[in-house]
Amino acid sequence: MSEKPHNSNLSERLKKAKANRAAILTAVVLIVALVVIIAVTISTNRAKKDDLPKEDSTSQTTKGNTTTTKPPETTAPEETKRPESTTGSAQVEDKLPSFSLPVNGVLSKGHDATLQVYSTTMKDYRVHLGVDIVTEANAPVYSAADGKIEKIWEDTLMGYCIAVKHSGNCYTIYKNLSETVPEGIKEGTNVRAGQLIGSVGESAMVEVAEEPHLHFEMTVADLSVDPLEYFDEKALESLKLDGSHGE
Repeated sequence: MSEKPHNSNLSERLKKAKANRAAILTAVVLIVALVVIIAVTISTNRAKKDDLPKEDSTSQTTKGNTTTTKPPETTAPEETKRPESTTGSAQVEDKLPSFSLPVNGVLSKGHDATLQVYSTTMKDYRVHLGVDIVTEANAPVYSAADGKIEKIWEDTLMGYCIAVKHSGNCYTIYKNLSETVPEGIKEGTNVRAGQLIGSVGESAMVEVAEEPHLHFEMTVADLSVDPLEYFDEKALESLKLDGSHGE
């Protein structure tokens, strides 16, 4: 018998097997290549995403438009705004007002923060801050300038007192007053120059032996000053300074 047909079939089967193997290898290579391409693409996209600036936690995105609000910690503090000056109001606040006499009378004792003067009541020598203006008992006492009633109190030594705050960090202090004050006069009340704020009394125990008078003091920038330096010449003339200042 001849073996050629058998050998021919075997040869054909081997060819088919080789073809199938090549097809399988080709498919495997294509799959591996596809997997590699996908992996590289994913890795590249991640790298690009990491390089992008992170969105602020306070950012808001709407329809592709991003509105970013600065976080509080990066917001610079606002500068303290000074009052707008339309007519020089800021300068007026720092300027001392004009002063008028708080009571009609005659100067009996002047201001001296260093030289001690004799106290008729205490029978000794002591410094005298402020001035004493002799007048009648219950004589009206007026605010020496525009201001605000800062304090009303009773002092153990100087009796009933009123302090008025003015512009320029200035205070006028009225002592040895009567207990009764005019209606509407209380702490926090705004007063005008020449407005009635009290009356002369005899409440200052350290000056009770003297004639009825107003004890008047002034401070500027928290320092005691001589009130006479802040009155005009007409006011000083009415106090009859000839020989009476400093007695």
